[in-house]
Amino acid sequence: MSEFVEAKTQDLEGAALDWAVAKVEGVETSWRYGRELVKVHDGGGIKLIESIRPIYPPSTDWSQGGPLIEKYGVSLDCIAPLNSWEAFVWGGPSACNGFIAEAETPLIAACRAIVASVLGDTVSVPRELLP
Repeated sequence: MSEFVEAKTQDLEGAALDWAVAKVEGVETSWRYGRELVKVHDGGGIKLIESIRPIYPPSTDWSQGGPLIEKYGVSLDCIAPLNSWEAFVWGGPSACNGFIAEAETPLIAACRAIVASVLGDTVSVPRELLP
């Protein structure tokens, strides 16, 4: 069993961020080679690791992370002088509330904002997935 540690959502990256997105999306994952996430499917009661496209990196793969931007209604802005991105997801009890995240790429910013909107500003993640 993995040891879990608390991490700030704004600091998540790589496998730890992808793992947190998988938790939000209800995607069962496992990891191999230390930190590559793989999707796990239920094949009639037997757990099968997806073999055609085994890696689950929504924070770097537009085919996986892109649809999440639409699903969660993420707004993205480029912060030109800083060459970074800001993502915003509406939420909370009033229209003025939401979840903002910044990152060096739009997908990482969007994934951080999505995780924050569902799991909060701090997430328990497996220690071995942290850099």
